Amino acid sequence: MNQNQINAHKPKQRVLVVAPGRGCYNKDELGYLQRNHADKQEFIAHIDAYRHKQNQMSIAALDSETKYSFKQHTSGENASALIYACSMSDFIDIDCEKYEIVAVTGNSMGWYIALAMAGALDPDGAIQVINTMGSMMANGLIGGQLIYPEMDELWRLDNVKIQHIDSLVEQINNEEDCQLYTSIFLGGYRVLAGNEAGLKRAESLFPNIDDRYPMRLYNHGAFHSPLMADISARGKAALTAELFQHPKIPMIDGEGRIWTQYSTDTNKLHEYTLGHQVLAPYDFTKAIAVGIKEFAPDKVIVLGPGNTLGGPMAQSIINTQGYGWTNKTDFINTQEKTPKLLAMGHQVQRKIVSQHS
Repeated sequence: MNQNQINAHKPKQRVLVVAPGRGCYNKDELGYLQRNHADKQEFIAHIDAYRHKQNQMSIAALDSETKYSFKQHTSGENASALIYACSMSDFIDIDCEKYEIVAVTGNSMGWYIALAMAGALDPDGAIQVINTMGSMMANGLIGGQLIYPEMDELWRLDNVKIQHIDSLVEQINNEEDCQLYTSIFLGGYRVLAGNEAGLKRAESLFPNIDDRYPMRLYNHGAFHSPLMADISARGKAALTAELFQHPKIPMIDGEGRIWTQYSTDTNKLHEYTLGHQVLAPYDFTKAIAVGIKEFAPDKVIVLGPGNTLGGPMAQSIINTQGYGWTNKTDFINTQEKTPKLLAMGHQVQRKIVSQHS
């Protein structure tokens, strides 16, 4: 019996697949498509044909630049399509002889990628939605974001820190001309969105942690906040409900809601994606908790590029005590013996997941 026959008799491992959001294609990821996806020329060309019509630089050219440019590679109109190409290419590479994909989700922009993974957007619809929403602030950002920890040193949510963040947000919003909102619940972190006045007050009031936090996120707008009202309206006008289809794989959104092939109302999916999802906090922590509790995956696969979502993923699982993890030490010990969290942006873990390994 050869290895393929042996593998065919093994039961498939159930996996939850998670797509990253903005900010995961950094200096080390330059060339990600060239290194890992030279066989995806047709898929990449499809994306670039759409971008060519919009007079935008091709993602193939962006990925093959000799030097990483913060301004060029992190701008919304470039980063969104580039990250989508990397993540979706990774998704295509998952070894489906070995893994059964039981559900998909994503962080922030990763929701759009999850729609593509599940088939709720076909390839034409996916690049149209992702590129359109990513390009909405090409002429100037609306507000911004910063990130701040709300966990202890063992990666457990800290209620004292959570209450302090909430009280400071309330205080800042009561000050003249200041707006500050929770944007993303990200494992052990809170991402806050606001106008410039609100963000500056946060930077002055939030206690400094490790000379790193509060950390402003470069080239990010005030995503998932009321400041995006115009973006939401423009998105709905540009992207019709007809683009959306019933998913082939269950999807978990930023409220922890499950969308299935049988229960999905595509009009409501369109409204959520371009309405509530744009304007209200994205609860990634809850999405992961639902994924772990409702689908009981044997493993969680995080798509690339990069591995910036690894920590927040582990923290989200710890928060729900999935895999018996109650703290950072539990996570590290498990990962060293029998990894439950596999990041395709990590070359060693990629080999475990990919059909090309």
